[in-house]
Amino acid sequence: MIKKFAQMAMVAMMFATVAAQAEMKIVVLDSVRAILESDEAKILADAANKEMEAEQNELRALAEEMQALNTRLQTDGEVMSATESRKVQKDIEDKQIDLQFRSQKLQKEVQDRRQEILQELAPKFDKVLKDIISVDQIDLIMAPNALQYANTKHDITRRVTEKLNEDRD
Repeated sequence: MIKKFAQMAMVAMMFATVAAQAEMKIVVLDSVRAILESDEAKILADAANKEMEAEQNELRALAEEMQALNTRLQTDGEVMSATESRKVQKDIEDKQIDLQFRSQKLQKEVQDRRQEILQELAPKFDKVLKDIISVDQIDLIMAPNALQYANTKHDITRRVTEKLNEDRD
């Protein structure tokens, strides 16, 4: 008798847990994407890209020089002296090292700028998110990378981005 009562109590607790979960409002939010897709973030990113455009052009030119040296080595390599061939190969290696270093430096600059944008817009994002949480009575927000599956109807990322765009100063 006690065993049956314990089983019934267990089943009742499971149903209560399911009912409690059904009342919880759980949503998915990609906060980084919400911020970076906002109009203000796009303006800041465009400005940063313009500032880095000269470096990007220099990297393209360096890559073209390296390609031209490679082409020269392939086409004229047989008629070049050993000294000249080594010199061209050394130039290619030097340019490749320079290109790799400067590319990494530019990549770090891009990452730093992205982080600056996220930090600059974080207070606005927090305000918008608090408003949405309050209005929609949200109980739990999960990041998409922490989920194995989520129905897109629970993703509020676009809504947060739209609200950020509305709240622009």
